[in-house]
Amino acid sequence: MIDQFSLIDWLIFAAYALILIVSGYIYNRRAATANDYFLGGKSMPMWVVAISVLATSQSAATFLGGPDQGYRGDLSYLATNIAGFIAAFFVAAFLMPKFYQHKVYTVYELLAQRFGDSAKYQAGLVYLMGRLFASGARLYMAAIAIAMILFGDIEASSVIISIILIATIGLLYTAYGGIKTVIYSDVIQCLVYVSAALLVLGYLLYSIPADLSSIIAALESPVDGSASKLTFINFSLDFSPSGVFGFWSIITGFVLLNIAAFGMDQDVTQRMLTCKDSKQATKALTSSIIMGIPVVLIFVIIGMLLYVYYQRPDLMSAAVANGEAPTPEFVGQTVTIFMYYVLTDLPNGIKAIVTIGIIAAALSTLNSGLNSMSSVAVQDIYRGLMQRKGKHLSEEQMVYAGRISMIIVALCLSAMAALCFYWQQHSDMPLLAFALSVMIFSYSGLLGVYFTALFSERGSPTSILFALIIGFLIPVLMQPYIMTIYLPEQYHFSLGFSWQLLIASTVATCICLLGNKRIPSDADSAKSTSSKKDASHA
Repeated sequence: MIDQFSLIDWLIFAAYALILIVSGYIYNRRAATANDYFLGGKSMPMWVVAISVLATSQSAATFLGGPDQGYRGDLSYLATNIAGFIAAFFVAAFLMPKFYQHKVYTVYELLAQRFGDSAKYQAGLVYLMGRLFASGARLYMAAIAIAMILFGDIEASSVIISIILIATIGLLYTAYGGIKTVIYSDVIQCLVYVSAALLVLGYLLYSIPADLSSIIAALESPVDGSASKLTFINFSLDFSPSGVFGFWSIITGFVLLNIAAFGMDQDVTQRMLTCKDSKQATKALTSSIIMGIPVVLIFVIIGMLLYVYYQRPDLMSAAVANGEAPTPEFVGQTVTIFMYYVLTDLPNGIKAIVTIGIIAAALSTLNSGLNSMSSVAVQDIYRGLMQRKGKHLSEEQMVYAGRISMIIVALCLSAMAALCFYWQQHSDMPLLAFALSVMIFSYSGLLGVYFTALFSERGSPTSILFALIIGFLIPVLMQPYIMTIYLPEQYHFSLGFSWQLLIASTVATCICLLGNKRIPSDADSAKSTSSKKDASHA
């Protein structure tokens, strides 16, 4: 497909590459301390953090998943913002003040204050495993787009080559400067891919030879007789995967999903911890949710217009009558619908801008996972292990360890993204649902542990360990392809990921509550104090 680009497209690509090089030079100033590298010196502007949180929460998943959702489904995904605001209130009231009070580098250091350092290590490991799934899935989605651009297909070899390419570029761009580089690059990438989406939206409206009322009527009455694609809130009680964006799923499982994403997932929370205080962090979180509503709406509407463009020849046939191009046809898998349109129907110039937007979303996706996973691996695990051996790491050693861990994380994410190719192809799950569903494996246990820490005096290292393990295993055992291993076919069931999260987190909370109240030992306290002394030098 790459031979479809013209000279003007390549000139636009060159301009974007120049922007990346210049911005990388400006923002990749060497981080001298762990505080600079992992927390940006707690001096990042609120609006910058808000855009970074927005980019982290969406990026490639929204760029491809939004059109896929609009093409297959309706507007009900937008209703999940109800859960986002509820979760933001919870995080602002119960978690963010504690993070700033204890001056943590990662959200899991809070557990060390309550249960001892072993809880921090356990939660950090579960996060790393879960984030490997989530960021790997997003990297896979970004690779779909790049594979379509480079090879014109999403065959396994094409996607894997694209994964390696994105991982290499993202690693080179991120490893040197730390979280400041990630946040400022997120702002640039977000502006690029939102601008690209607006261009596609405008060109689609121009390309469909029908007025707005006719388009709305077509969306209200799909040709297959299904429900209106303009449905915003679905009140039916549907426990299957097709009902995950229903109202009852949103106010239960999605609230839990967002609490975990905003307050227990280092990938998002680390950005908020770069603000000067908890009030600024809360404003950044709330602002990102508000900004996210129109952004997601743009991508979902693009998918709906693509439905009209490809599935309503009765409307598109007007172009044939006027002597214009024949009625467009879509050939391929629905996950490629957006890229198919970009590469086959957009004019030169606009095609390059949209392609750059896809690359921007891909880099934003990868940069987020690299820095957050590196911070947990180094701050929560590596430093603790060194301290147990009586070794105290200097600031230079911490930063160096952060860079080495990023390389390891990039390799692991690439491997997981390749696995996600086969996983998603096997399940045929819509991209947005797939991106969200893989997050629940780590979130379930973390929710149980944090709820126990925040709202009870119970919990022990043993109950925490079992809560994290069982919280991870319950969603795994509910996957259809896992059921074939341990259940007869007549007992198989299909449950939406939001309901899986609700069940698993409830069980994990009950298990964690079984532990007796545990005061951190003197040894744990000494280790925590030592960690704080190291951090105070940052």
